[in-house]
Amino acid sequence: MIKKLSLVSLFTLLPASYYFAQTTVSAYLKDAEGKPVERAEVDLKGSENDVTADKIGYFQFVDLKPGHYQIVITKPNYETKVMEFDVMDSEKKKDLGIITLYSSLTSADQGLAIIDNGGDSDESSSQVSTVGLLQSSQDVFSRIAAFDLGFYWFRPRGIDGRSGETMMNGVSMVKSDNGNVDFSNWGGLNEITRYPEIASNHSPSEYAFGGNSGVIYKNTKASEYRKGFQFTQSLTNRNYRNRTSLRYTSGMSKSGWAFTVMGARRWAEEGIQEGTFYDAYGTYLGVEKKFSDKHTMTFNFIGSPYRRSTASPSTQEVYDYRGVHYNSYWGWQDGEKRSERVRKGFQPIFQLQDFWKINKKSNLWTTVSYQLGKDKGSRLDWNGVTNPSPTYYRNLPSYSINSIIYNATNNPQFTPDQFTTLIDDYNTKLNAWVSGDPNVTQINWNRLYDNNRKYDQNRRDETLRLYGLTGNRSLVYLVNDVSDDKIFNAGTHYTYNFNDRTKFILNVSYQNYRSELYREMKDLLGGDFAVNVDPFKETAKPGSSGSYNTLNPNFQVNVGDRMTYNYILRRQEAKVNPGLKFSTGNFDVFVSALAGYSSSNREGLFKHYLYENSYGKSKDYNFWNFGLKGQVIYRINGRNFLVYNGAVYNQAPFLEDLFINPRVNSLVNPNIRSTVYTANDLSYVVSTPFLKVRATGYLVDTQNETNVQRFFADGIQLNNTNPDGSVSQVQSAFVTQVMSNVEKRNMGAELGVDVKVLPTLSLQGLASYGQFVYRNNPDVYLVSDASGSNVTSFGKAYIKNYKQGGTPQQAFSLGFRYNSPKYWWVGANWNYLDDNYLDPAPALRTNNFIQNAYSSTPYLGLTEDDVRGLLKPVKLPSAFFLNANVGKSFVFGKYYLLITASVNNILDNKKYITGGFEQTRETKAIDFATDYYSPTPSFGPKYWYTQGRSYFVNLQFRF
Repeated sequence: MIKKLSLVSLFTLLPASYYFAQTTVSAYLKDAEGKPVERAEVDLKGSENDVTADKIGYFQFVDLKPGHYQIVITKPNYETKVMEFDVMDSEKKKDLGIITLYSSLTSADQGLAIIDNGGDSDESSSQVSTVGLLQSSQDVFSRIAAFDLGFYWFRPRGIDGRSGETMMNGVSMVKSDNGNVDFSNWGGLNEITRYPEIASNHSPSEYAFGGNSGVIYKNTKASEYRKGFQFTQSLTNRNYRNRTSLRYTSGMSKSGWAFTVMGARRWAEEGIQEGTFYDAYGTYLGVEKKFSDKHTMTFNFIGSPYRRSTASPSTQEVYDYRGVHYNSYWGWQDGEKRSERVRKGFQPIFQLQDFWKINKKSNLWTTVSYQLGKDKGSRLDWNGVTNPSPTYYRNLPSYSINSIIYNATNNPQFTPDQFTTLIDDYNTKLNAWVSGDPNVTQINWNRLYDNNRKYDQNRRDETLRLYGLTGNRSLVYLVNDVSDDKIFNAGTHYTYNFNDRTKFILNVSYQNYRSELYREMKDLLGGDFAVNVDPFKETAKPGSSGSYNTLNPNFQVNVGDRMTYNYILRRQEAKVNPGLKFSTGNFDVFVSALAGYSSSNREGLFKHYLYENSYGKSKDYNFWNFGLKGQVIYRINGRNFLVYNGAVYNQAPFLEDLFINPRVNSLVNPNIRSTVYTANDLSYVVSTPFLKVRATGYLVDTQNETNVQRFFADGIQLNNTNPDGSVSQVQSAFVTQVMSNVEKRNMGAELGVDVKVLPTLSLQGLASYGQFVYRNNPDVYLVSDASGSNVTSFGKAYIKNYKQGGTPQQAFSLGFRYNSPKYWWVGANWNYLDDNYLDPAPALRTNNFIQNAYSSTPYLGLTEDDVRGLLKPVKLPSAFFLNANVGKSFVFGKYYLLITASVNNILDNKKYITGGFEQTRETKAIDFATDYYSPTPSFGPKYWYTQGRSYFVNLQFRF
């Protein structure tokens, strides 16, 4: 019986399965109304045996040898469809049934094929096994969450990307320092990396064990792209304004060679945020050699040099004066805008991948990869002067008015003249900020140059006396924080088909990560030199040199010299990931396991004047990790499914969580352990040509998590050991705050619905309701750059039951999509986000916050209600947004033209806060309360606001 194949977006639900295969494989192509789709191209990947569907939509491949195959079905104005199937030696004929192609909606809409038998066949037959994940298809929930809500920083289930896996051609792209993926390494190469395979959330994957936020697997074989040229031009008003790209693919030649090359550029003289620019290139070269039907090798080069500036977060006071597009990181210089925060990098990737079909049952893919290069981020630094930022709290009107309030309340000696002076200062600052005087509201580059250049006899004499140097010392200068990475990866992916219903998978990977991190002088801003000396040395260690590197007797720093810190982080990691997939009766089961080992160390190249353990190689810190994932799919019938996913595993700490203050020493978190994750979800899925539904309940628990932050704190009161052995206290300093043994719970429900009310009209909706909370009171430790001590325990942070920050915990969306038979479409969505919080600052929720430094007892008169009022969770405003998209495609003989446009936040809502953080400047309740209850707090939370209405117009031309 011919099985119906329909296009669904089904979670990453149905794992790769197995089909009855024969030497002849055939199918019929039809549209959503059941009409034949003629002249669609059907490409058999890795082969020259490409065919075109006839007038009734029929196509076939003949004389296929046993093995695993993938076909790509394309036709202008229809979604690209990718299917996988296995050909077994016991079959003479394989009927793929009816394959439904849907009209194009947007570039985001892809398909997932499953066998849909409607419950009218013998379900004990292996033919009803679910067809596997075919490409970057996502169900309606995942698609809306990514392309509509993701624009507003919505994270499904509240899970961050550090618990996921992104792979490129068989190896991991996750950085060992912080667990993140630097997508700028292949930025702009959309047409190359467009169709990844995705295992969502904690569902198992064939390619890696992964985590809680899924596995994304990208493969860039040169022969798998459409033969010919593809030109793309985009216009937008986001971080960049223009994007241009050109891709060429040769196709597989008779001699077995295929080439794909692509170049792209994204740029903007100024982005949507004031004073930002963007200039990034993307390059790709893919070469593939087919030695035989069983053996192929590919070489891939990916390189994306970039240079771009970033925008600042700000307090509400600043946004009230200057609006949501304000950016404090730039100022005028010689008639041009100059930014202090510029990120520049080029870290190319070289990969060699071998595909070997060992025999009719087994396959082996092997990859070696090497990445190297530098990432540099500039910023202003200063020594012996105050922060030159225009938003430094002393430069804002609030500082003057808060000084009046403080002195009037606490200073009996406060005179009318002092009051008048502060009032005048307040009015002057207020007028400058409201009017937007660039000499006040932006960096004054000319002033910085003048101050560094001008002759100051007292300063020069002090410089000569202390350091034996001549010339003008720069007190404010521009530095680069540099990461110089060298990353070697190797991985192998082995599969063995016992039969058409059982498959064994084995992934083995190895990564050798080495990153040298240092600060270098970029620009002295008019001065002759700077000094590599701690400005807090007299507090930290009176009478010392204060040198950041006592191995170098020369304190002078010139352009290009390294300063402040210089160290190497290393990590070696090996993982073994076996998996087994099998079908029995109405069940499909996928079990995946993990065994991993990592070894990490730090090597200091500077010897800090305060820390003996700053220089040299630390000991190795080793971790074993294990995990188990499982997926069970119960086929109620061909259109209704129950899906369970479960996972339990632990993950070794990343380097930045292990070494808590690596810039100055080799200290590690006192309670460092692997993070333990336990995750479960259960879904009910309906998939018909006219109705698609996924309803899911989930529960994710996290234990032993570590959180590390750096900030400047007043009243921190850390002990300092002086040269004579006496102990003093450091009252203000840059500190590293470590929150360890963190426990979290993320639970909730998800619903995605897609209803085709007419053949051309679909209604789509999403609902997500979550509760993401802290489950315990973690331990808090602080380390100061200036204390010279090891770790100071601050006890517990009382944050149990506080909401986690970083994403809305409630999200809803409702929209429609209309597809005209004339090959144009239009869609729109209403989106609502709520229950969004800032993460609680741990140091403010310890006993230290309420204790008088002199008596070590709670401040007199401070009540529990007072504390609760001061430390209540910061809830961000809810908001709704309207998004819309439209598109039209044209075919001119052999040429294809596609024009699409989308608009986000049509109503130009600029009151939605996408994220932020609580400042931890005042760490004592009395000082914190004074600022908190002031009319305009100086140390209120800093926010990032949504950027307002944005558009994206895209033109694609294939020839």
